[in-house]
Amino acid sequence: MEKTLLISGPISVEMEHFRAALRSSLHSDNPLLTHVVSHILQKSGKMMRPMLTLLSAKLLGEVNPATHHAAISLELLHNASLVHDDVVDESDQRRGQVSVNALFNNKVAVLSGDYLLATSLVQVAATHHLEIIALVARLGQDLADGELLQLVNVSNDTFSDEIYYRVIKKKTAVLFAACTQAGALSVDASAEDVERMRLFGEYIGICFQIRDDIFDYYVNEEIGKPTGNDMKEGKLTLPVLYALNSTRDEVAVSWAIKVKHGTASEEEIAQLVEFTKQHGGVEYAEQTMEQWKAKAIELLSVYPDGEVKTALLAYLDCVIKRSK
Repeated sequence: MEKTLLISGPISVEMEHFRAALRSSLHSDNPLLTHVVSHILQKSGKMMRPMLTLLSAKLLGEVNPATHHAAISLELLHNASLVHDDVVDESDQRRGQVSVNALFNNKVAVLSGDYLLATSLVQVAATHHLEIIALVARLGQDLADGELLQLVNVSNDTFSDEIYYRVIKKKTAVLFAACTQAGALSVDASAEDVERMRLFGEYIGICFQIRDDIFDYYVNEEIGKPTGNDMKEGKLTLPVLYALNSTRDEVAVSWAIKVKHGTASEEEIAQLVEFTKQHGGVEYAEQTMEQWKAKAIELLSVYPDGEVKTALLAYLDCVIKRSK
């Protein structure tokens, strides 16, 4: 069975309800806003994050209106952050599709992102669940904090795994953790189960980001991310950090410092990419991702086998093996 069907099978009815409710939440009489929303929803694809919220709820109880409102709120907050990030990064593509700022302009993108954020708040308020409301509020803080932390990290000359993990936990893993945690909270799960599901989501998010970082070492036009693109933005991710810290090669370090300062040439970036591949950086990242995967699987071992647990494990596997 195709992985996505294995994942979505146990919540197929709930996902139909979710998609309808999501579109309804964004209905507007403003033709420009309707156009933007249509473009954003077209890019949303398989709705993997809402699936994670619904599956987490169904593992521990029954999906209910609070679950749906929480899932919609998180999906809208996620999309708002992407729209704003593309403006900040001056990106013209988002995973192979034209970004909102490129299709329209920065003003439209910022205002549309604001609308998504406001609608996210309306939806989380509809959960009538203070812990979920607080969770979404903290998520908004963490996503912004993660972006600022990344900007600070770009400007220093250290090559730290610790800082790398701090950034990806704030920028990426925290969203997956919020999805699983909100799902558990929506069915009034025990504090122990809520924390276990939060960690499960966090480990999925770490795997997701490491896989994303590995993509940067190979040409992949499908995701709109050419080789070395992270380095062109001043970012040093796990593969190159391992290669630098394990070899302390002076020439490679000089290239890396130039990357952080935004002064590296195309040739120097290409050489640093090749250096990383030749010195085991990609293999190290793959192994590290598998270690996080094993930790995530262990978290679910306390729950009885069933189609929802199988779907969550398939979800994790899909994140690890995805090609875009």
